[in-house]
Parts: sequence; structure tokens; C-alpha cells
Amino acid sequence: MNVPVKTSMNANTSSTDDGITLGDLVTMLRKHLVGAIVTCLVVVFATATYTFFAPKKYESTAQLLAMAGQSIAGDAQSGNISQLSAGASYINSQIATYPQLVKTEAVLKPVIDKLNLDKTPAQLASQITATNPSNTMMVNITAETRDPKLSRDVANAVAKSLSTQVSTNLETLDKSKAPVTLSVVQEAQLPTSQSFPKTKLFLAAGLVLGIILGIAYAVVRELLNTKVSSTQDARSILGTSALGTIPDDEILDTTQPAIISQPNSMVAEEYRRVRTNLSFLNVDREEGKGQLIVITSVSPSEGKTTTSANTAVALAELGKKVLLIDADLRHPSVAHEMGLNGASGLVHILSGQLSPTDVVQSYWKPNLHILPAGKRPANASILLNSTTMALLLEQAQTQYDYIIIDTAPLNVANDAVILGKIAYGVVMVVGKNRADKRELQENVEALRTAQVPILGYVLNFADPKKIHAHNYYYYYSDDAGARNTSRRRSSRSNTRDRKER
Repeated sequence: MNVPVKTSMNANTSSTDDGITLGDLVTMLRKHLVGAIVTCLVVVFATATYTFFAPKKYESTAQLLAMAGQSIAGDAQSGNISQLSAGASYINSQIATYPQLVKTEAVLKPVIDKLNLDKTPAQLASQITATNPSNTMMVNITAETRDPKLSRDVANAVAKSLSTQVSTNLETLDKSKAPVTLSVVQEAQLPTSQSFPKTKLFLAAGLVLGIILGIAYAVVRELLNTKVSSTQDARSILGTSALGTIPDDEILDTTQPAIISQPNSMVAEEYRRVRTNLSFLNVDREEGKGQLIVITSVSPSEGKTTTSANTAVALAELGKKVLLIDADLRHPSVAHEMGLNGASGLVHILSGQLSPTDVVQSYWKPNLHILPAGKRPANASILLNSTTMALLLEQAQTQYDYIIIDTAPLNVANDAVILGKIAYGVVMVVGKNRADKRELQENVEALRTAQVPILGYVLNFADPKKIHAHNYYYYYSDDAGARNTSRRRSSRSNTRDRKER
């Protein structure tokens, strides 16, 4: 036989330690889209609530111009350049102190008295802002309160009070001797719109913040989730395509495969999908020999035995000659899964106690045979790696179209690697929210090292609502058909009644 390794493990199987790519981010958002949207909406709603219910504030600004007093102006007229330069420097240094001077009691107390404000100078100072724009002789006085009229009046009153304080000589109270004078050049006007909160800006910021936090939610959820939770997770780690997605359904808890117990169910159709995709596996084999299909998983309880049994039944349904072998000698489950007697089986063949004809059982159809594992042996790996096992599989390939081999989980033993080399690949069963991502990645690397390709995977325990459940119910549910028939009859009856009227 020529080694048929045509199914490759691509770069998607590389470690996620390389960082999050744009494609990874999109995948995360798809997986956690609902949570991301809810997070975004909560942030937007909270921002909108604060914006519309926060106390509104209004601000108004008065502008003053600083000019040289008569003493400095006299130096300019006399032509004393050095005196003039010193005077200009003095004015600049004085203007820099005015934003702090505005908040003093000397400036604000007269304002409180004039406007009859029930505030202390410190309380009023918290509502006043004074600035000196760079490279200007201007001083801007801004008042912000909840009353637009009060904001205007306070800004104008503070501007006049500051002008009075600065333009009066502090020692003589003689305005003619003040080195600097402040003149109001622009009185504060009545505000026409609120200064806080800025509705459009706040809502836009809330939306942006909501989107950012929504994305962050999806990323954090994904990073904290160590389990495989979607077919995208499995594909990115395994580097191969899905053979099928099996929903989590009570049908699978019975001792009969779904195709037998519920042939028209969604579960049965998904196993038929697996059957179809198996026929396209790119595995070479000698002419006239059956195909070996090794089915395994990373950990127990991911549904590999159930998948093996249902896949075997699905192939037999087409009339193919199928042999299902329970090669999980450490924890035999096929016989229990299918309601058979598993007292004797593969172990007895490999140990030379019985022949295949003594232990192989017919099931459901004449073309479907089951080989249970038998009693648990102490030397499972030796038996499965023996020449007898190889000869058994070679003989089975001459008699059957498909030989399905259920093996132990990779975390338990490397039986799947041994049998996978004979079958030129394995099929992985991945249990949603059961398979650990890191463990799956490690086992993928181990299979790659052993040159055993992963031919495909089956995602188990999937959400029925996410795999077109409504289509199955529409086409296969008797209740749905009855409801549709009832609707058609009711429609025809109503049409006749309308015509009669």
C-alpha cells in the first residue's frame, strides 16, 4: 500500500501564542456576538441615561484686555526704551497671575454681595475659570452654573470686579497710578445651549466605548474559555474540515443508534452527513480492499463510541458491508452502547482463545457486524500492536467495505496512533465544551510527529438551534407536517366561506 497522506495539517494548527490576528478577532466576535452586543447596548444605555438625566450646566464668558497704566505709558511717550521694555515684561508677568487672582476673596466677595448669592467665595470659585490665551494680553472669565442667566451675570460681575482690583493702585487706590489696567472688551452673553453634558459628544463616546468594551468582552471570554466551544475552535486547532456536527439530544442516550430508533430525526440526518463526507476522505487504499476508519477523541466522554456506532449504522443503511470493532480495550463501550453481549470479543481473538467467527455479531442488518472488545486485558497496547491485530485488519479489509475502529482517547493511550498509521489517518470526535483546547493542540502535535494525519473531525454535543434545526423539523417532524396540513385546510375553508358570502 502506498502511504496516502493527502490530508494536511495546515498552519492553523500552530499555537495561539503567536498573537491574536484580525481573523481570530472576527471569530471571537462571531462566537460571543450576543454577549458583545449586550455589553455595547448596556454601555450606550448607561451613557444615554447619564446624558439625559445629569444636571444641565451653562457657561458664559467675558473677555478683558490688559493695557499699560499711565505710569508705563508715560515711559513710552518719553522714549525711554529700557523703561518701556521693563514695563512690558511687568505686564506679562502680571497677566499670568490673574487666573489665580480671580479665585480670591478680594475679587469674589464683591460679586457675591452684588448678586446676593448664597455662596461662599470658595463655592463661587469652583464655578469660575480664568485663562490667559498664549501670546495675548487677553483674560477670559468663564462662569458655569445650572442657570444660563446666572452664568452670564456672574461672568460679567467677576470681570468687572477683577478689572477694579487690577486697575486700582493697591496702596493709594489711585487708578491713575496703577501700572496695569483691565478693560472689559466683550461682555458675557446669555447662553443658548448647555455646556454640560454635551449630548452628541457623550452619545458618540458612549457608542465608541460600548463597541470597544463589547470587543473586549468577546476577547476576554474567549481567552478565559479553555474548552472547544464551536466548530471554528476545532477547525483552527485541527487544521481540517468538519465531517459533521452532532446536536446534543436525548436520542443518543438510548441503546439504539439514532438512525434505527429515530430515522427521521435531526441527529440521524447529521450522521448521514458524516457518512457522506467519509466517502470523500482522500485516503488511498489497495484496489478491492475496504476502508479503515479509526475514530478517537482527546478525552473520555466526548462521544467517540456513540459516533462510531451511529456512523457504522449509517454506512450499513446504504447497503455497505460494515464491521465495527471496539478497540478501546481499557474501557469497552460498544457492546453496552448497542445493547449487545460483550463478554467475548477482540481480546479473545488477539490472545488466540477464539476465532473471529466465534465473537463477531450481526446487528440490525445482515451487512452490519459488530466485534466487541471482550473483557479488559492487562496488556492492551501489546495486543493492539501485535501481528495478529494487523492480520485481522488486513483480513477484514477483504470482506468489508468499511471497518470502523473505536479506540481509546488519546489522553489515555496512544492506541489511536498505532491503528491510525495502519489506516493512514484518524477521525477526531470533539465534544463541545468538553474537549480542552490545549490538550487538543498537544495531541495534534503528537499525531503530526507520528505522521498520522487527521482526516476530519465530528463536533459533538452541539447546540441544535445552530445547525438548521428548523429545516429538519419542517421536513421530518410529523407534528410540523400536521400543522402545515391543518393550516392549508383552514386556508381552503376560509376561502370557500369568503366565496359563499
